[in-house]
Amino acid sequence: MNILITGGAGFIGSHVVRRFVNTHREYNIYNLDALTYAGNLENLRDIEDAPNYHFIKGDIVDEGFIKGLFEKHRFDGVVHLAAESHVDRSITDPLAFVRTNIIGTVNLLNAARDLWKDQTADKRFYHVSTDEVYGSLGAEGLFTETTSYDPNSPYSASKASSDHFVRAYGETYGLPYVISNCSNNYGPNHFPEKLVPLFINNIIENKPLPVYGDGKYTRDWLFVEDHAVAIDLVFHKGKNHETYNIGGFNEWQNIDLVKLLCKLMDQKLGRDAGTSEKLITYVKDRPGHDLRYAIDAGKISKELGWRPSVTFEQGLERTIDWYLSNEEWLNHVTSGDYQEYYDKMYAQ
Repeated sequence: MNILITGGAGFIGSHVVRRFVNTHREYNIYNLDALTYAGNLENLRDIEDAPNYHFIKGDIVDEGFIKGLFEKHRFDGVVHLAAESHVDRSITDPLAFVRTNIIGTVNLLNAARDLWKDQTADKRFYHVSTDEVYGSLGAEGLFTETTSYDPNSPYSASKASSDHFVRAYGETYGLPYVISNCSNNYGPNHFPEKLVPLFINNIIENKPLPVYGDGKYTRDWLFVEDHAVAIDLVFHKGKNHETYNIGGFNEWQNIDLVKLLCKLMDQKLGRDAGTSEKLITYVKDRPGHDLRYAIDAGKISKELGWRPSVTFEQGLERTIDWYLSNEEWLNHVTSGDYQEYYDKMYAQ
C-alpha cells in the first residue's frame, strides 16, 4: 500500500509518520509537507533513511501539484494532518487558515475522489481534526461525536468547514473516510509556540510565562505518542463514515498545569522550589477564548480498545526530559536554523 501522510514534518504528523514507518514496514509511507515554520525534518532524523519512507516537499493548496502527486503514486490511503493550527495566528491572519485548512483539504478530497472513482475497496481518507470545532463547554459535560459544531475562532471555524467537506464528499461521492477530533496534544518535537513547549523553553531561559486571563481555562491533554497510536487504530480498524473523539481523560486548568510544570522544571534544573512560579505573568485575554474543552473518548475506547498509556504527570515528565536532552533541536527551532535542514538533506 502507498500511504500519503500530509503535514508529516509537523508535531503530531512526525509522530504519526514514525509510527507508520516503523510499524507497517510493508507500506510505502509518503510524507508531504510544505515545511512552513512548524514543519521540521529534524523531527524525523531517526527514520529518514528507512527504505519505506519518502519525503515530498509541497503545498496542499497547489491543486495541480496535488492532482499530479496522486496520479504518480496511486495512493491507497491518506492521513491528513497538514493544517494551520495556532489560534493566535488565525486571529491575525484568518485567510491563511482558509487557504490551508479548507482549500487544501478540498484539493486532497478531489484528488482522492478522482483517483479512486468507483474502486474504493481498501481505500481510506482519514481527516484529523480538533475538539475546538465543538466550541466551549461550561463547568459540566463532555464533547461527544454528536455534539453540535460551534466554532469560536478562525482556526476552529476553518477546521469545522474542512470536517463538513470531508463528510459531504462521503455522502455525495461515496468517498470512504474517517474523522477524528482530538484534544490538546503535548510531547516531544512540539514547536515552541504552544503552551507546554513555550513555557519549558521560557523557564530554561528565565523568561516570563504569559498566562491568559485568570488562568482558569480548562483543557483535556493528550500525550502525542498516544495520539499516534489512536490514529493508527482508527486508520486500520475504524468504521467508514464514522467520527472518533480522541482525548486524554485528563482535564487541567491552565494555571494548575503551569504550576505543575514549574515544579517539575525546578526539580529537573536543580533550582529552589518556587523559582519558576515567580515567572508567571498574567496577560490580557485573547478574543473568543473558549472556557473549557473536554473530550468523551468512550467510543474509541469501547470500539477499538484504545486508552492513553501514560498519566499526564508521566507524559509531562517525559516531555520535559526530552526537551532538556535535546537542546540542539530546541536551539535550532528557536533560532530558525532548522529550516536549513531541508536544503542540506534534499536540495540538489
